[in-house]
Amino acid sequence: MKRNAETSAKPRNVARAVVTKAGDVFFLSEQNGELPADNQDGFGLYYHDCRYLDGYRIEFAGTPSNVLVSAANRGSIAEFELTNQEFKISEGISTPVQTFGVHLQRVIDGDQLTVLDAITIDNYDVHAHELPLSFGFESHFEDIFEIRGLHPKKIGSANKPEWHGGVLVLSYSGADGVMRRTEVHFDPAPAKFSGNFAEYKLKLNAGERTQLKISFQLVETQEMPMVGKHVRSDPQEVADGLDQASEKWLSGSAEVHCNSAQLNRVMQRSLLDLGILKSELDGYHYFAAGLPWYGALFGRDSIISALQALAYEPNIAQDIIRLLAHYQGRKNDDWRDEEPGKILHELRRGELANLNEIPQTPYYGSVDSTPLFLILVGEHANWTGDLSLFKEIGPHVRRALHWIDHGGADPNGRYLSYASKSSKGLGNQGWKDSGDSVMNSDGSLATPPIALVEVQGYVYRAKLLIANLYERAGDKETAERLRNEAAQLKKDFNRDFWVESKKFYAIALQKDGRPAAVISSNPGQALWTGIIDDDKAEAVVDHLAAEDMFSGWGIRTLSHKEPRYNPIGYHLGTVWPHDNSIIAAGFRHYGFDEQAIRVLESIVDAGQHFEHARLPEVFGGFSQHDFAVPVRYPVACHPQAWAAGSVPFMMSSLLGLRADAFNHRLRVTRPVLPSFVSELDFRRIKIGDSTIDLHCERTSNGGLQVDVVKNSGSIKVEVEQQREHLEAA
Repeated sequence: MKRNAETSAKPRNVARAVVTKAGDVFFLSEQNGELPADNQDGFGLYYHDCRYLDGYRIEFAGTPSNVLVSAANRGSIAEFELTNQEFKISEGISTPVQTFGVHLQRVIDGDQLTVLDAITIDNYDVHAHELPLSFGFESHFEDIFEIRGLHPKKIGSANKPEWHGGVLVLSYSGADGVMRRTEVHFDPAPAKFSGNFAEYKLKLNAGERTQLKISFQLVETQEMPMVGKHVRSDPQEVADGLDQASEKWLSGSAEVHCNSAQLNRVMQRSLLDLGILKSELDGYHYFAAGLPWYGALFGRDSIISALQALAYEPNIAQDIIRLLAHYQGRKNDDWRDEEPGKILHELRRGELANLNEIPQTPYYGSVDSTPLFLILVGEHANWTGDLSLFKEIGPHVRRALHWIDHGGADPNGRYLSYASKSSKGLGNQGWKDSGDSVMNSDGSLATPPIALVEVQGYVYRAKLLIANLYERAGDKETAERLRNEAAQLKKDFNRDFWVESKKFYAIALQKDGRPAAVISSNPGQALWTGIIDDDKAEAVVDHLAAEDMFSGWGIRTLSHKEPRYNPIGYHLGTVWPHDNSIIAAGFRHYGFDEQAIRVLESIVDAGQHFEHARLPEVFGGFSQHDFAVPVRYPVACHPQAWAAGSVPFMMSSLLGLRADAFNHRLRVTRPVLPSFVSELDFRRIKIGDSTIDLHCERTSNGGLQVDVVKNSGSIKVEVEQQREHLEAA
C-alpha cells in the first residue's frame, strides 16, 4: 500500500459516493461503506480540510463484501446492507454466499468529532457458522488541496500506527505545529490486532445476531495527547438526535407541498441538503459550498444559497452577512488577491492554509462576491423590514461600494473587472472560475482584464437595492447617486455588451474593451438582475431556450455550436442547477413564464435520476434525446449548497414572491405552476413580523387562485398580475 507522497493523482469519480455530514465532519464512502485504499478520488473522512481516514475495508475471511443497498437520505446518517461472498475457513469447509447479513449504520456526532459505525451481523442459515471478520484502516492526513492535485505533499509526517489498550491510533505531526490523529475504538475489543488491522473470530449459531461498534474519534491539538477515555456514544441515541435536528430544521423552514410526488421529493431533499451543509465559523452559521471539495466558507456560494433560501429561511442570511463583513478585505495583498472592501472568495483551515502555502487564508479572488454581498443585504432587508443590520454593517457597505467603483483590474473603466495578481490565484474570478471558461468565438481565451456580463448586472441590482436602504435610512443624496450610477451603467452596458450580429450579449469584455462574443448562459443571469433592455430580452430568452443551449435537462453553460463546447467540461457545456434557477428567475422578471416553467420542469425531471433526488453541483450537457438520463459529472459535489437551493428558488420565482416588508406587503406577482402541479401549499413563509401560509390551485379556466390560509402578523398579501419592476422595489 505504499504511495509516493510527492505526487498526487487527480480525483476520479465520486458521483455515486455515499455522503454523511454533521457540523464540520463529513464522510464520503463507496456504496459498501468502505474507503478504497490509497484513493485519490475524494473518498474519506474529513475535518478542517484534512482527510483523517482514507482507507477503510471490511473483509469476510479475506473476501470483500457484496453490497445490496445503501442510503444516506437522512444526511448525517447512512445505512448499508451487505452480505458475504462464498468463502472457505479451512480446506473442504465452504460458507455459501448470502449466509450472513451485515447491516452497517453510520452516524456522525459533529459536536464530539466522532463517527460511529454500528455493525449488526445476522446468521441467516439454519446451521452455526464461523465468520472471520477483519478491518483495515489507513490515513495519510492529506490536505484537501493535495487530494485535488493542486499542491504536492512535502510537509509534515505521518507516524506509524500504534495500539494503546486496544485503541488504534493513526497520527500525523503537521508542519504547522498541529497534531492530528484518528483514534479507532472497538466494542467489543478485537481478538487480534497489529499494524493497522483488527480481526474478530465470530461464531454465530443458527439465526443468531451479534453487533460490533467501531468509532472514529478525530483529534486536532497543538500537542500529542495521551489516548484519553473515549466518550462511548450510543449510535442510536446520536441518530435520534440527528433526526430531531433535521426535523427542527425542516419545521423551522418554509415548506412547499403539492400534488406532485416528484416535486415534493426534490423539494424536501433540497431543504434537507441545505440543513446538512449548514456549518459554523466564529459563532456564525453559513452554508458550506459543497462536498467533498468545497466543505468551507465560500463568499459567492454562501450568498447565492442564502438568496435562494430567503423565502424559506431568512435568518441564516444575517449570519452570512455578518461573517462575510467580518472577513472583508482590509489591505492590498497580491498573494491573496485582497483589496480593501472586497468580500472573500474562499477560506480554508487546513495545514497548507496555516503555513500560508496557499492564499485561501482567506482568498479574495472573486469579482462577484462583493456586489452579491450587497444584493443579499438589500434582499434580506426586504424580507425582514428592518434596517438595523444595514446600519450595523454600514461601514462595510460603504467599503464594498467603494471597491466596486474604484477597485478591480480596471479602476478607471466603466465596468467591474478582474485580473489575478496571485501566483496561485484563479485566472477567472466569476462563478465560472475554471481557466478555460471565458473565451472568444474562435475558441481563443479572453485576455484580462475581463468584465463579465452577469457581474455588471449584479452591480446594477446591488446599487438599486442599497439605494432603497439609504433612502429609508434618511440619506437621500447617496440613494440618488446610486440610482443615477445604476441607470448610467445600464445604458453603457446595453451599448457595449450587445453583439448585434448575434442578437445576444457577449460573455465578457476583455482587454481594450473587445467583446468575447460566444453564446453562453451568463447573459441569462443578467436577466435576473434587470439590467438588460426590454427590447433585447426576448432575443436573449430565445437563444437560451434554443436546442444548442437547452439540453432537455436544463440550459447549458455554453452553446454546443461553440468551438470550446464540451458536455463534460466544467463550464464548457455542462448544466448547473443553480445557473438554471437564476436564469429562470430572469425569465420570470421579463415575463417569459412558459420558458421559466420549462426550466423548472427539466431540472426537477433530472433530479429524479440522482440518488435520493439530490441535485448535484453539475451534470453533463448531453442532450435528453441522446440519453434517457442525465449524465453524471465524475467529481461533482453532492450535496452542494446552491444546487440544493435551486428548485426552492425556482418555486418562489414561479409563484412570484416579492418581499416588501417595509411596506407590510408580500407581493405575489403573476403566479404560475409547472404543468404537473394543479394544487400547492406554501407554508410558513416568514416575512417581517408574519408567518404566512398560501394555498394555490389551478382554476377551470387555466388561471391560478392564491388564497391566504394563515397570516400571523401585519403583512398583507397582494396578488398582482402585472410584470414586476425592480426599480420600484
